[in-house]
Amino acid sequence: MQASSTISYPSNKSGQDSKGWSDSDTPEAWQSYSKRVSSGAGQIQNEKWESRLMVQGMHCSACAGMVESALLAVPGVVAAQVNAMSSRALVTWDARLTQPSRWMSALSQAGYSMLPIQGVDAFEQSRKESRSMLWRWLVAGFCMMQVMMYAWPNYSALPGEMDALSDSILRWASWLLTLPVLLFSSQPFFAAAWRALAQKRISMDVPVALGIALTFAISSVAVWQPLGPWGSELYLDSLTMLVFFLLTGRWIEARLKQQVTGDLEAATAQLPLVVQRLDAQDQPHAAPLHSIRPGDMLLVRLGESFAVDGQLVQGSTAADESLLTGESQPVNKSVGDSVVAGSVNLLATVRMRATRVGEDTRFAQIAQLMSRSENDKPVVVQLADRMAGPFLWCVLALAMGALLYWWPLDPHRAVLSAITVLIVTCPCALALAAPAAFLSSASALARAGLLTRKLSAIERMAQVTSMVFDKTGTLTLGRLQVSDAHFSPRSNESQVWSLVAQMTADSLHPVSQSLHAHALQKCTSEKRQMAIKVQEVVGAGLVAQGDQGQVWRLGHAEFCGLQLSSNEKQVYLCDNKGWLASFDLQEALRPYAQQAISLLRQSLAAQGGSLTIASGDQLTQVRKIARQLGAPDAYVQAGCQAQDKLVILQRMRASGQVVAMVGDGINDAPVLAAADVSIAPAHGATLAMIKSDFVLTAESLQPLALLQPLAIRTMRIVRQNLWWALAYNMVSVPLAWMGWLEPWMAGLGMAVSSLLVLLNALRLRSIHH
Repeated sequence: MQASSTISYPSNKSGQDSKGWSDSDTPEAWQSYSKRVSSGAGQIQNEKWESRLMVQGMHCSACAGMVESALLAVPGVVAAQVNAMSSRALVTWDARLTQPSRWMSALSQAGYSMLPIQGVDAFEQSRKESRSMLWRWLVAGFCMMQVMMYAWPNYSALPGEMDALSDSILRWASWLLTLPVLLFSSQPFFAAAWRALAQKRISMDVPVALGIALTFAISSVAVWQPLGPWGSELYLDSLTMLVFFLLTGRWIEARLKQQVTGDLEAATAQLPLVVQRLDAQDQPHAAPLHSIRPGDMLLVRLGESFAVDGQLVQGSTAADESLLTGESQPVNKSVGDSVVAGSVNLLATVRMRATRVGEDTRFAQIAQLMSRSENDKPVVVQLADRMAGPFLWCVLALAMGALLYWWPLDPHRAVLSAITVLIVTCPCALALAAPAAFLSSASALARAGLLTRKLSAIERMAQVTSMVFDKTGTLTLGRLQVSDAHFSPRSNESQVWSLVAQMTADSLHPVSQSLHAHALQKCTSEKRQMAIKVQEVVGAGLVAQGDQGQVWRLGHAEFCGLQLSSNEKQVYLCDNKGWLASFDLQEALRPYAQQAISLLRQSLAAQGGSLTIASGDQLTQVRKIARQLGAPDAYVQAGCQAQDKLVILQRMRASGQVVAMVGDGINDAPVLAAADVSIAPAHGATLAMIKSDFVLTAESLQPLALLQPLAIRTMRIVRQNLWWALAYNMVSVPLAWMGWLEPWMAGLGMAVSSLLVLLNALRLRSIHH
């Protein structure tokens, strides 16, 4: 069971003053959900911070705009980015000028709830909001069924079959059952509309709330004066159905949003807030996660998550690292192996030493990347956001126009037309059309092992015509592997591998480690261990002496006394009599590299582009890698420095190509920054990741093969969603204007329109490997 948080955040209600948020003004509180973005002289308070928060009560882009305005109005808030689809906010603030309590209070006074993402309070509050929405939906559904039952006699009875008393009883019963729907179930619509009007702005809830209020007012007149001029305008069944359909749509919409944006956040909630720290006597004691420091010894039981990055010191297990790498297979871990925060211990209780904690862990870095990506807005999303506000004003103008046009001819039709116009129009579908698709794509890529730092990069990736790859650490794993071995006629192959395994066992040189791993695979189970003493000669190789005077040398040709030209990709083994064996080394290609490059070349060829490999290595080595990748005709540039790669990129862009760059080194950072789309492996230099649009967390290159097809598919679905939202409104508004739609039909159409947009976007979550 998860422990509760030690930081308490007040429930955000309108009018909450800054005193209620005073607990959030301590560095310990805000550091749990904030990151320092600029350093200055002095203490922590003299720095700028980025805080990641969850905003509740938003339903459209207009709401997001109001949240941003409320935050930016607070002195000291430098920037505010709010995403209506994910309900996430990224607030940049200067601690010299403000404190979290001030801007949290300002948002609370604007009528919105804001909670830190990293605290369990945020997840608990989210669950409370979900339960509250479910209760409102259940009340609306129950009352709707009863009101429809009471309304049925009016629809089915023939003239004269129902007396006035029975009709009055049914009308009043329907009216009384509508009150809970109006006062309880409809409360979110009225509250959100009031918040918007109080700030002299308009949101999607304003026309909805006006429609509900007008429908109830007209129906109440019909109940109170059944023989009056409005006695036949009883829409209580339509009103309850309208609220039920709207709440159904919002509840399903919220669930779909959670599927798109909640994967990483749910995993964050699973990180233990309390861990078992081992004392000097190796006894475990509960300790809060924020108190753990590098070097602390921790006990991690079966089924628990690793809370920090570290190294196993006792026991062996398997870890589920799918969230971090996209790899679904468990990874075996033994003493000395690294474990990462966010992975799950699957097999046995182990002991570990913490190496990186808090914001330094790989999990925290990934969480930061994902959080920032949710607040990035592609061009098409910004356009939809700008259209949402004017669209809502047009809705109000159309409703007023319908009322004024029809009133002289038919007041009843005038009111019905105005109500249905207010309800049937759906700016929500327009506002969700693009963000839902981009977030679905980012979620799918994250599960495959490719994190999206900027959602706008997906839009640009769909237009990429050429890709430039660095070689070492990008196409390859940055380590050598044995590709072939040659033995002299007088050597015994099994004994040679056994000797190599012994000689390289304690060496930390990358070549020695590659030889050792390969030799262990080749050794037979009955291999005989020899008594040898091994000495490492830096920059040359290894020397082993046997108990009977034998001497073996493992290294380059000159070190072994062989009259051969030096070759850094070949290692020799000699004894007192001369050459015994030689081992050919090559860089290890990344998993799925050949298949990924093949698919990328096909995709780029369809765009009229090409694939380029630019490396600092020798031309023969780069061409060899190109042949291994099955791309011998790829454009190859060798001996490239950072400036050379930048020139290549600029030349390609000048010719009209849209270029994506993939690189991992510090020298790749300028090229990554200049490229149209940039991708960096997670193990690479930090500067390279900072400059990149995507971060490859998987060891495999497979996610890169998925990227462009998914980006093209994303833009196609964005266009489908926008066309659907436009077509729906173009058809529904004239029908509502003519009074041919009942209010409940308008509510159903509005809910279905938004759901269709979300469901279409969710198709992007299923990607084909």
